[in-house]
Amino acid sequence: MRIGLIAPPWTPIPPTLYGGIELVVDELARGLADAGHDLLLFTTGDSTCPVPRRWVLPAAEGQRIGMAVPELRHVLHAYEAVRECDVVHDHTIMGPFHAEHYPDLPVATTIHGPFNEELSDLYRAVADRVPVIAISHAQHRAAPDVPVARVIHHGIDATRFPVGDGAGDTEGPYVVFLGRMADDKGAHRAVEVARRAGMRILLAAKMREPWELRYFTDRVEPLLGPGAVYLGEVSHERKLELLAGAAALLFPIRWNEPFGMVMLEAMACGTPVLAFPEGAAPEVVRDGATGFLCEDEDAMVAALGRLGELDRADCRQAVEGYFSTQRMVAEHVELFESMLA
Repeated sequence: MRIGLIAPPWTPIPPTLYGGIELVVDELARGLADAGHDLLLFTTGDSTCPVPRRWVLPAAEGQRIGMAVPELRHVLHAYEAVRECDVVHDHTIMGPFHAEHYPDLPVATTIHGPFNEELSDLYRAVADRVPVIAISHAQHRAAPDVPVARVIHHGIDATRFPVGDGAGDTEGPYVVFLGRMADDKGAHRAVEVARRAGMRILLAAKMREPWELRYFTDRVEPLLGPGAVYLGEVSHERKLELLAGAAALLFPIRWNEPFGMVMLEAMACGTPVLAFPEGAAPEVVRDGATGFLCEDEDAMVAALGRLGELDRADCRQAVEGYFSTQRMVAEHVELFESMLA
């Protein structure tokens, strides 16, 4: 099958720093190619994903993220590049609307963000001609009236992640927080939980936007000090080191997170996940096996004292099994074949 994969124009594929969507696109591209499909990835010129690539933007437009002009230019050239493909998988916002200019080209799209009022309006308008893929049941429950062709959970290639023993670093054991500096991600809750449990915590997070800086200054920075260190936005390689050495990943979200790739990354390293039962977390974390689902901060503090009940091999096995790239790719291919049929 000839498959065109259109990435967003905001971050290279794979991402060099923060970029959950881009990590998924990279895994899909590699997985589809490994499965023997003829793949073309339309991305930005600074991408390094080892598959056939085309681009119009020489570098990712991270400084203009969300702006119409760079995305529209990216999409216009993308559809010309993939027009001879059998099927197209579009990960942009604008692309599915431009797809109507190619009526004979089967196009599917994945919604990576929450089904809020704005995105629900957009995908409701396009779903009758472009099959919409949701990434979790929790995501779709927020807008059950939006037609979804299939729910496909993310997957990753565990072989690209080091297995760690959770023993920590030269300063001793630690837990880790990875994500964005935003209230809904809960970095401040992670610090408070770790401190109450007497655990050292290392935080690595994207902090570029004004609201992220404000949140850090108001809610997180006052909590830092001995035993709670902010490392900045780290490289992919450093992220793997942190996850492999961590006793646990703290994922204290308080919103309907559509997925949360960092949970899979942690589990691939053998690191259990402690999360609240919000968003897709209950679809990812097997309570008492690959982590703990905690009702509140008190329960999360208590769970940090129960890490010895978990087998890190179970975390790794979950990614080698259901949350593998191979399963994710196979489910996408099934959808693509049904579109062609």
